[in-house]
Amino acid sequence: MILAVDIGNTNIVVGGYREDRLDFVVRLSTDSTRTGHEYAAALGDILSLHHVDFGEVEGAIVSSVVPPLSPALCGAIGLLCPGVRVMQVGPGMKTGLNIRIDNPRELGADMLATAVGAMVKYPLPAIIADLGTATKITVVDEHKSFLGGAIMAGVMISLRALSSRTAQLPHINLDDDVRAAIGTNTIDCMKSGTILGAASMLDGMIQRYQEALGEKATVVACGGIAPAVVPYCRSQIILDDNLLLDGLLYLYHKNEA
Repeated sequence: MILAVDIGNTNIVVGGYREDRLDFVVRLSTDSTRTGHEYAAALGDILSLHHVDFGEVEGAIVSSVVPPLSPALCGAIGLLCPGVRVMQVGPGMKTGLNIRIDNPRELGADMLATAVGAMVKYPLPAIIADLGTATKITVVDEHKSFLGGAIMAGVMISLRALSSRTAQLPHINLDDDVRAAIGTNTIDCMKSGTILGAASMLDGMIQRYQEALGEKATVVACGGIAPAVVPYCRSQIILDDNLLLDGLLYLYHKNEA
C-alpha cells in the first residue's frame, strides 16, 4: 500500500492505494499544535479502521501547504512504518511537467499535484479548479507545460468574512441547495451570492483562460468545496474528488527509483 497525504490549511486528506487502486480516503482537521506522536496515533487508527496492517505500507508521499506540519506527518508515518520511504513534494522532484512560471520553486505542492493529476488523467490542455480554503485555477497546455494560474479567497473564507464583518448577516452553512438567483430572504440571498457568485466567477475565468489558450480545454474541478459549486456552473466541468491524490501517486512512482 502507498499512502498519499495532502496537508491543507483546513484538512489533511489521507488516501491509501492498494495496487494503485484507491482503497480509502479519510479527512483529518489540520491542527498545527498536534505532535508527530498524536498524528501517528490518528494514522494508526485510520489504518486499523480500514484493516491495513502497518507492514503492508510500502511507501508514502506528502504534499503540504502548511510547512510546520510536514515534519510531524512524515515523522508519524515513520513511527508507524519504520524504514518506509516518505517522499515530500518539492523542488527537484521529477514531475513530467515543464513548469513555466517566473520562479518554479514558488509553486505550491497542492497546485503541482493537481496539475500532474490532470496531466495523467485527462486530455490536454486542461484547466484545473481547486476549491478549498483558497480557490486556485491553474492551466497545463497541450505540451505538458504548467503555465500558471490565479488564486483568490475561497468560498468559506468569503462567507466567514461576510458574516463576521457585518452586524446583521448570520453564519450559515452550504448544505442546502440554492433556491433562486434572486433571494427573497437573508439566508437565500447569502447562498445565492456565495454559491452562484463562485460559479459565475469560475465560468468567467474558464472563458478567459480558453481565450488565452486559443482553444477549448478540459476543465476539471477538485477540492472540498467543489461539489457545492460545480453543479451551478454553466461550463462543462469534470468533478474529480481524487485528482490531487492521484497526482501524488503518479509522483511517487515517478520518483521511487
